Formats: sequence, C-alpha cells, structure tokens
Amino acid sequence: MTYDFTPLFRSAIGFDRLARMAGNAANAQAVPSYPPYNIEKTGDADYALTMALAGFAPENVEVLQEDNTLVIRGNVPDGNRNRDWLHRGIATRAFERRFVLADHTEIDHAELQNGLLTIAVRQVVPESATSRRIPIQTGTTSSCVESIQAA
Repeated sequence: MTYDFTPLFRSAIGFDRLARMAGNAANAQAVPSYPPYNIEKTGDADYALTMALAGFAPENVEVLQEDNTLVIRGNVPDGNRNRDWLHRGIATRAFERRFVLADHTEIDHAELQNGLLTIAVRQVVPESATSRRIPIQTGTTSSCVESIQAA
C-alpha cells in the first residue's frame, strides 16, 4: 500500500522528510517486540522511555543519539554456556532498537536501575522556531523615488 502525499505538498513547505517517514512506517516490516518498553509523557516537553533489560549491566548497554534517531543497543557476553538450564525464560540476547526523535529533541540522561533502563527525553524549541512578526517592506526604496522625481 502506498500513500499519496500530493495534497500535503500543495499547502505545506518543508514536510518532505515527514512524508518519507510516514511512507517508511507504512512499509515497515514487523516491529520486534524485544525488549519491551514504555513511552511516557512526563511534562509539557518531557518524555521518558523505559525499557525492561533484566540481566543487562550498564556496560552491556549503549545509548546513542544520531541526528534525529535514538539508538539503544544491548549485548550480554555469554558466560552461561556451562550451566545446565531446566528452563531459561529471561532473555539476554543482543538487540538494537531505534526511535525517531522529533526536531529539537535532546536526551537529558539515561539510568539503569533494577533492570529498567530509563531515558529522559526533552523537546527544546529554539528561539528561532518561536513565532515572530515579519516586517513588510514596500517595493520602492527612497533612492528610487528620488531618482524618478528628478527626471
């Protein structure tokens, strides 16, 4: 299934990236379910991503912000080869999860406690992105008006 974003482009400028993202999301394959996570809105411009990482130590997890993408990777060295498991239900397999971040979003901090990785995300709107009044100029300047009157 493809989407036609032509109506959007008739009245919007600079949304080609958004259209690409929507198209990619529509064409995405099945999203992995490991590790499980929650996304919570904690304030007007604050969010928290909490990911369940039982068995992972801080040195086994990498959190990166690459442009507008949050990348979380985990890899636990397999030191359990000599164990005789009767049941192994706690997954500690390698993973990589990616989250698209909105413009002007930054990662405040990350914390791994009691098997939960919590990443604080904040959206910071720069002053240049706030509303401002644009002065309107006339098509003629005073020097052009003076030269016309002298002729």
